[in-house]
Amino acid sequence: MGEARRIVVKVGSSSLTTAAGGLDADRVDALVDVLAKVRSGGERELVLVSSGAIAAGLAPLGLARRPRDLARQQAAASVGQGLLVARYTASFARYGVRVGQVLLTSDDMSRRAHHRNASRTLDKLLAMGAFPVVNENDTVATDEIRFGDNDRLAALVAHLVHADLLVLLSDVDGVYDGDPARPGTSRIAEVWGPEDLAHVDIGSAGKAGVGTGGMVTKVEAARIAAAAGVPVVLTSAVHAGDALAGADTGTYFHPTGRRSADRLLWLQHASTPQGALTLDDGAVRAVVERRMSLLPAGIAGVEGEFSAGDPVELRDRAGRPVARGLVNFDAKEIPRLIGRSTHDLARDLGPAYEREVVHRDDLVVLHP
Repeated sequence: MGEARRIVVKVGSSSLTTAAGGLDADRVDALVDVLAKVRSGGERELVLVSSGAIAAGLAPLGLARRPRDLARQQAAASVGQGLLVARYTASFARYGVRVGQVLLTSDDMSRRAHHRNASRTLDKLLAMGAFPVVNENDTVATDEIRFGDNDRLAALVAHLVHADLLVLLSDVDGVYDGDPARPGTSRIAEVWGPEDLAHVDIGSAGKAGVGTGGMVTKVEAARIAAAAGVPVVLTSAVHAGDALAGADTGTYFHPTGRRSADRLLWLQHASTPQGALTLDDGAVRAVVERRMSLLPAGIAGVEGEFSAGDPVELRDRAGRPVARGLVNFDAKEIPRLIGRSTHDLARDLGPAYEREVVHRDDLVVLHP
């Protein structure tokens, strides 16, 4: 932990705002003090994934609590995001550090060009000495293209920037083997794999009521990052300095897997399928066992309305999802392709149809 050079830090709304809505300047400054100190020597690079836009916009708009409807959430985010980045800009300015804002949706990350742009922007900000502050683009994100919580976004950003460590800051100082408010429970210091938490009842709600994530989303984010080869520390915001210094604090998730292609991780964990393709038994074996592309001849059915480039779910004949991928054809084109060879399609419909429906480079297997 103490030797990590590139670190992604995620902080939640409850650590930055009041329960009634509105930014807590002292809390923001306290976090910035820690982050600025860590990067002051120039040997460590940090990216901050910060929630708080919607929560910050509640009080200015006269909202007593986080709205449930998407339109008012977007309005609150529009007001709050400006306040949030302005607060960070002013706070980091005390140390002569410039802030760069990066707003993302899951749709951005599952498409090649958008994914490359996000990666290039973050790398360039770090190279130029700026401090990237990342948030979900709540102002324009719809239910279909939302990450759902910034914990998962942070795990994916950690993989995107090839981070050496992900630090998830919460209002609880780690994962406990029971309700941390009750006596007799103890902090779980290390997690080597999912089996270590198999019998732990993890709560789902945060204390402050202004965010969307709870301990469940944080543990899931930790598992995503660990499976992608990124170690994770989950602790409270007040212990951020200790975590970044490598001290024994919070819960440490050991890496459980290796790094994979960036877009495939985003495709698996951040995309929402816009439709589904049913595969025959041979195609299921080809895709799952042999890691091959999906050809028209292996398709047995199609559902939903989608366009070329959209994520779709690949299912077996029993309806079980076996993979997810980016499709190369519109939904309305698929029926006339079903069961046919690419050679026949090229002859009858033209050379543009002599290709895969889902290329193996744009495909992730869900159940090996």
